[in-house]
Amino acid sequence: MSGGDKLDFEIRPNPARVSATDRAALLANPGFGRVFTDHMVTVRYAEGKGWYDARVEARAPIPMDPASAVLHYAQEIFEGMKAYRAADGGVTMFRPYANAARFNTSAARMAMPALSEATFVDSLHQLIEIDREWIPDGEDGSLYLRPFMFASEVFLGVRPANEYLYVVIASPVGAYFSGGVKPVTVWVSPDYTRAAPGGTGAAKCGGNYAASLAAQAEAAERGCDQVVFLDAVERTYVDELGGMNVFFVYDDGSIATPPLTGTILPGITRESVIALAEAAGHRVEERPVSFADWQADAASGRLREVFACGTAAVITPIGRVRFPDGEFAIAGGEPGTVTMALRQQLVDLQRGKAADPHNWVHRVL
Repeated sequence: MSGGDKLDFEIRPNPARVSATDRAALLANPGFGRVFTDHMVTVRYAEGKGWYDARVEARAPIPMDPASAVLHYAQEIFEGMKAYRAADGGVTMFRPYANAARFNTSAARMAMPALSEATFVDSLHQLIEIDREWIPDGEDGSLYLRPFMFASEVFLGVRPANEYLYVVIASPVGAYFSGGVKPVTVWVSPDYTRAAPGGTGAAKCGGNYAASLAAQAEAAERGCDQVVFLDAVERTYVDELGGMNVFFVYDDGSIATPPLTGTILPGITRESVIALAEAAGHRVEERPVSFADWQADAASGRLREVFACGTAAVITPIGRVRFPDGEFAIAGGEPGTVTMALRQQLVDLQRGKAADPHNWVHRVL
């Protein structure tokens, strides 16, 4: 199933936009994922017809038949990225074509049609342009973009659907974790795993996140901010957090992160961090890291910093680790210099404040 060429979008402005006064009040403290802009993008797909009916229209509920395939067989994928207000007043995105490529990789794994990268990125442009005034100011503020696709065909039967709906919505957001950048506490789940070899761990599909919720609730009950999953085969090696990749920084300046073996989401922030760290002179290894080694290296002082990364949280230091038999701190539980330097470099890149040798920053407006 081909992604097709770039589509022309029909623009239908929302006649009942939020007033400037009400919008300013919402942007003063948007939180994360609770406030939404005036518009959304929709594009439809039908087998034999391809992608069609591309629109920018008022954000509204989506009519859905009770027999829509997604409700029964979970054919659904999504992406997450941000638009930033640049230092010169313009708008930037960070590596949207990488998101477009990953979207199609996820689609292939879930037996869904590809969407051309040009149409994917243009859909983001269209929504950002019409809802530009919703982008918050400040270093922690951004416009979170959520493209997603689901099986909309009305049928009951275990097979790939023949009809799909692609949608993009946008949400002005502040910091992912309340209180800004500070070390978080994580819970190492003894019972739950996120994904198994041959499964959907490398696809960005909703089922992976649904499978993490019981473990995340378990983490919250123990006063932790996030859950850490171990591998599904040996229950020995660190995979990733519930929604973020993880990195380990050692006393010799080297950095390790679990390898992409099909059970871990290939994070775009993860890939960017590896490149930035190597450019800064760090030796970065993609290798298995056992939980036993994590604990032992923290106790000996060999392990100096641990951080998680992802689109929503950017880079977040991990200060304490809890597990059924106890807990331990990472170098006193304080943010590390390598962690914070990489975070600042990434933030500056995303907002067009730093030189961009990788051509990652995508100018929108």
